[in-house]
Amino acid sequence: MSGVSYSGAPNQCQPVEPDPLVPLFAPLTSLRGVGEAVAKLIARAAGGERVIDLLFHLPESYIDRRERTTIRAALPGKLATLEVQVVRIEPPATARQPTKVSVTDGTGFADLVFFQRFPAARLPVGAKVLISGKFDDRGQMVHPDHIAPAGQPAQFPAVEPVWPLTAGLFAWHLRRPVVDALSRLPALPEWHDAALLKRERWPGFTAALRALQMPAEPPSPALRKRLAYDELLAGQVALAVVRRRVRDRPGRALAGDDRLRRKALAAFGHKLTPTQRDVLAEIDADLAAPRRMLRLLQGDVGAGKTLVAILAMLRAVEAGAQAAIMAPTEILARQHLRTLERLSPVPAALLTGSVTGKARARILEGLADGSLPIVVGTHALVQQGVAFKDLGLAVIDEQHRFGVDQRLLLGKKGLVTDVLVMTATPIPRTLLLTHWGEMQVSRLTGKPAGRTPVKTTLHSLATLPDVVDAIARKLDEGARVYWVCPMVSESEEIDLAAAEERFATLHARFGAAVGLAHGRQDSAVREAALADFAAGRTRILVATTVIEVGVDVPEASVMVVEHAERFGLAQLHQLRGRVGRGAAVSFCLLLHDDGLQETARRRLTLLRDTDDGFRIADEDFRLRGGGDLLGTRQSGLPGWRIADPIEHEGLLRMAGRDAELLLQKDPRLTGERGRAVRLLLRLFDRTVAFRTLHSG
Repeated sequence: MSGVSYSGAPNQCQPVEPDPLVPLFAPLTSLRGVGEAVAKLIARAAGGERVIDLLFHLPESYIDRRERTTIRAALPGKLATLEVQVVRIEPPATARQPTKVSVTDGTGFADLVFFQRFPAARLPVGAKVLISGKFDDRGQMVHPDHIAPAGQPAQFPAVEPVWPLTAGLFAWHLRRPVVDALSRLPALPEWHDAALLKRERWPGFTAALRALQMPAEPPSPALRKRLAYDELLAGQVALAVVRRRVRDRPGRALAGDDRLRRKALAAFGHKLTPTQRDVLAEIDADLAAPRRMLRLLQGDVGAGKTLVAILAMLRAVEAGAQAAIMAPTEILARQHLRTLERLSPVPAALLTGSVTGKARARILEGLADGSLPIVVGTHALVQQGVAFKDLGLAVIDEQHRFGVDQRLLLGKKGLVTDVLVMTATPIPRTLLLTHWGEMQVSRLTGKPAGRTPVKTTLHSLATLPDVVDAIARKLDEGARVYWVCPMVSESEEIDLAAAEERFATLHARFGAAVGLAHGRQDSAVREAALADFAAGRTRILVATTVIEVGVDVPEASVMVVEHAERFGLAQLHQLRGRVGRGAAVSFCLLLHDDGLQETARRRLTLLRDTDDGFRIADEDFRLRGGGDLLGTRQSGLPGWRIADPIEHEGLLRMAGRDAELLLQKDPRLTGERGRAVRLLLRLFDRTVAFRTLHSG
């Protein structure tokens, strides 16, 4: 009865199927030869403390020892596997000298050298053995990788896995535990269609894992591809389950009569672009539906997403509800307020940490009694003391800068609040399919009327004096200039130009025409610097990336970025979007180190040659190997054990379609394939979706 349990009333015992995955979720210490110390090392390398984590810790390469050679034909520094006979053993004369074992295969002689742990039992004089390793220039093989009796080749790994290791962990630590772990693999039902397996020539899950971890021959790429698709399918099913749950959340219909929108568009003075109309129609359909909206609005720099958000908020107000927009910085929040004050026919207020006293009390009272229809704020909006009478729509701008908890908290300020999240940083397609898959996505393309193309050029920092002279000429023509530096103060570790140092050098030449804005200033000082630049009282604004979003000065026509190679491309694209907002021809000058590496040059050249933020996002994602959209982490796509969503983008799309079709046919995964996919979700730790299925 081991592994079988019973449920139900005492007189109506019903057998419950044993859980086939229990052996795989056992701790690493349950494996042969794995004590607490080794388990910690394996867990560090494999990213988990269970048997399944070791099984998913796949080799990164393989050593093929199947080809036999001879002593005469062996090349120094190259892998050699050969059969030899021991002819003499030369013990060390002192403790610091090695043991030397002279061997021959009839084509020549060689020495096996052992500085420690001489395996005397395996190398007696006269023994014939298989050895594998590398000879040095003197015909010596120091510490052969493998030694086995010539008549027992099964003890010799013909194809040896090379696993990723960590400090203190060696390959011999993993061999026996991996064999033991493989022996625990149960017979699992197939979760893929037979037609797919036949077309791709994929073996079963267990067979693929065995062939990759302990291969008899170098594994086919199809084996890893099979397991990568397993992981991608698990991720896409999990997202599809959550997405369906989000779609089905009860909400309410918010319908309007356009009376407020017409006034806002009249104040705006331009027609909506075709994509603005299309996106607004998608948002309106969500608002009018009897379920809650969760939509991601992507707008390239200057595509006009703020206008769309304001029109969406006015629709909520037309329906008798309130609307809020949350921005990550006070600078951006104040920019939104200025836009609302220009366009909105109903009152709007600002709520940030700097709003205190009676002003704050009036705003909180207006939100609570419903007399204040629209509020703009920072994370101060989600604080405990902020209560709305009826929050119908929550807009979260630059949503990747907020933690998940902060985003959820704003949505929870109302009973059935619709949520629109926005980003001006175009998100690569791969990330949309893996990290934002629970949201409906709208994409704004094109530029509104009045935007001018920005000419982008690359310049070595060695030409800095020429750049400053060119800036002087543009100032004579009446231009205003942003000069962006990547750091606030000089760093001893990274020799970058600091904003304060650059301000000093430019101030020495241009005097009071130069202003300074950075994140370490008091907010009032920084706001004053931005206001002076916007009003034309200063003509050059030296700044850090505080101007990346939310700063709108149409008269600014030149953007200079120092050490551009230190920025993410998406960030550079954002900075470039600060110019080209007026009628003047605009320029973006990217200054880079003299010895620019090839990858960095390709990235900057891409930015020079296109202003399509979506293409830039996709290409930068590939060039950098994934990573954080803002460029703060330069590589890697977290959360994946086997699959690489960049390399396997085709498989990712296929998995997305497969997941949707599966859930259309079997929404609760109770059919034969659905039950198998439930096992897949557990294998790859997609337990959020699993719990969602159970909770309905």
